[in-house]
Amino acid sequence: MKQTIHLIAISGSLRAASCNTALLRAVQAVAPSQIKVTLFEQLAQVPPFNPDIDIETVPLLAQLRDQIVAADGVFIASPEYAHGVSGVMKNLLDWLVSTPAFVNKPVATLNASPRAHHAFAALKESLTMMSALWLETASITVSVIGETTTIEAILCNPRLCAELRKALAVFTELQLEVAV
Repeated sequence: MKQTIHLIAISGSLRAASCNTALLRAVQAVAPSQIKVTLFEQLAQVPPFNPDIDIETVPLLAQLRDQIVAADGVFIASPEYAHGVSGVMKNLLDWLVSTPAFVNKPVATLNASPRAHHAFAALKESLTMMSALWLETASITVSVIGETTTIEAILCNPRLCAELRKALAVFTELQLEVAV
């Protein structure tokens, strides 16, 4: 097994107080020492998708594509708007759809609200179409609403932390299978 498992985390929210981003920061915080989780924090800087523009001419996107290709897996958490993923998340996926970024890449989707099942399903559909390996056992819905919308509140909730650790363990198990 590799010494360090590297995961990229992408929040589909631009809100400063996003519960999706807080959830991914909690994943970073509870990750065991052999797992490094890097949060992509430049979503607001991604330009509107234009198929006439080559991704190589947008350094931020070319760099993200390369980071995802090099990573062992990806976590994505996105809010739901109008029964779909956020526009900025969809925009990012549109930029990456014709690249090798998600091809055979293990991906887990985190859903911060049980009411957001349409976005969760839409993410699964898009990622599957992009040839990602959607990890059902690591893709979870947790209720991060009300009083548990901050990273501090999430980390104080033993049940939520246990669920996040269980999702992270799936990536460790995958690396063990690859090493065999």
